[in-house]
Amino acid sequence: MLRPTDFDFELPPEQIAQHPPAKRRASRLLHVPRAGALGHHRVAELPALLARGARPPLVVVNDSRVVPARIHARRASGKRFELLIVDPGPLGPGGRFSAWIRGAKKLDPGQELAVEGTALRLRYCGRRDDPRDSRACVVEIVAGELLDALEAVGELPLPPYIARPEGPSEADAARYQTVFARERGSVAAPTAGLHFDDALLAELDHVAITLHVGPGTFLPMEAEDVRAHRVGAERYTIGAEAAGRIEAARAEGRGILAVGTTVTRTLEAVAAAHDGRIVAGAGQTELVITPAHRFAVVDRLLTNFHLPRSSLLMLVCSLGGRERVLAAYAAAVAAGYRFYSYGDCMLVEARPG
Repeated sequence: MLRPTDFDFELPPEQIAQHPPAKRRASRLLHVPRAGALGHHRVAELPALLARGARPPLVVVNDSRVVPARIHARRASGKRFELLIVDPGPLGPGGRFSAWIRGAKKLDPGQELAVEGTALRLRYCGRRDDPRDSRACVVEIVAGELLDALEAVGELPLPPYIARPEGPSEADAARYQTVFARERGSVAAPTAGLHFDDALLAELDHVAITLHVGPGTFLPMEAEDVRAHRVGAERYTIGAEAAGRIEAARAEGRGILAVGTTVTRTLEAVAAAHDGRIVAGAGQTELVITPAHRFAVVDRLLTNFHLPRSSLLMLVCSLGGRERVLAAYAAAVAAGYRFYSYGDCMLVEARPG
């Protein structure tokens, strides 16, 4: 049995990136090959690294767009509440969504909230009965449109380890968003994609799918056995063209490079539901990848460095091998790499066997 402590590491706080690099492609890249020594590179070298094989892999990115999903609302008495919308979507009156509400214990079901600076009015419906997400509350829209209100007055929900007293800046609105972001719906950036600029992307054979990132993906594992860890459901879409190109690449014997854990989880979940094939469609996934997972599609992963004891670090270890990945993390700490959302990244190749 593997425990959360089996996916732990020590990180000096000063190596947690508080700001993005000057240029997207300037981040460092730690190469964890299938066999052999670690390689220290820059993201700009990625096309050359991928060209070393017989045929470069197809690169799959996540085109979900981060929504400014943190808002403030007041009830009639004037009490102010902060809401983080867990699953922002195009909802109008009568629509319901999940939210993490700071101070929810001071709300009673049926109480209404007005969102400052908008026509959006909400009704608190109570806690969601969901063992996978003990923080989730149910909120109903009384008037207004959710995404329009969020775009008008919402705040970008930067992760809590980006500790800036002044909060997000105007620069974050652009830099905490990938250059290929299209479909609104995430509350956190698919951070591996932040390293690409348009020119770098143009050098790679790539295709986009969509997975809207929820906050539950980033929660630490608290179950004694990691196999019992759960994350909230996240919505995905794979278009017909993307599915066709992924299947064609696999038929040609090319690898599939997932840009980020979100792409990995989506492709592996869809393959598991369709006899190993990637098919077009939309749905939800709650897949948590553990070391027992047999990867069907992804054989390479570009990913940022993740929090200790997290399901995301466990996913990377599942692909590259726990001992090898944790050794790579130790090497990255020793070499001064920058960690987490605005930090550096690693290119991990699937472990042998």
